[in-house]
Amino acid sequence: MRTLRVGIAVSATSVRKVLLAAGLLPAPERGSSSWRAFLRSQAASVLACDFLTVETAFLQRIYILFFISLATRRVEYVACTPNPDGRWVAQQARNLVMQLGEQQPFRFLVHDRDSKFSHAFDDVFRTEGIRVIRTPVQAPNANAHAERWVRTVRADCLDRILILGRRHLEHVLRVYRLHYNEHRPHRALRLVPPDGRDPTPLEASARLRRHDLLGGLIHEYEAA
Repeated sequence: MRTLRVGIAVSATSVRKVLLAAGLLPAPERGSSSWRAFLRSQAASVLACDFLTVETAFLQRIYILFFISLATRRVEYVACTPNPDGRWVAQQARNLVMQLGEQQPFRFLVHDRDSKFSHAFDDVFRTEGIRVIRTPVQAPNANAHAERWVRTVRADCLDRILILGRRHLEHVLRVYRLHYNEHRPHRALRLVPPDGRDPTPLEASARLRRHDLLGGLIHEYEAA
């Protein structure tokens, strides 16, 4: 330290106290930010996407592409195909951009390094001013929100239904996405669904009506 040149010894603790009093972080942390801190601060403008697969009753593998908003946990778009080539993936990107419209809030898109995410796919978002961020190799926790939704949709739905084909899967995903966005409570959102519809408090004597989805696999309740 420079103070040693003039014969004054200053401990690391003293330096830390002076820096904190001045509102400064220690030097190694000033210019860097953790991935978790970045996602937390930019959540409202971050969109994540990923693939998952489903095996049908006839041993056909179908790929599901989905996009989820980090801030609201809302699933913005879901599509499936048995052949996710670059052309199909790029078209789904265009479909999403068209669905979101000009007022979309997203500035970043996070996805892994799967080869199915082609350059044409990324270019669709870059032309809309959305920066594409690829996560490190073999680091699923870097896209934890998408990985968590994969676990949720499997546990709630896909692992409990025998899928017959692509059309059947599309129907199941359409119903589940609507349920997830509008009715399913989310812990990170204080038990409010991603679409923000706060369930109306009911009196003890109130009667409930149950609505069954997907043959009774999922139940939704509302005041009668």
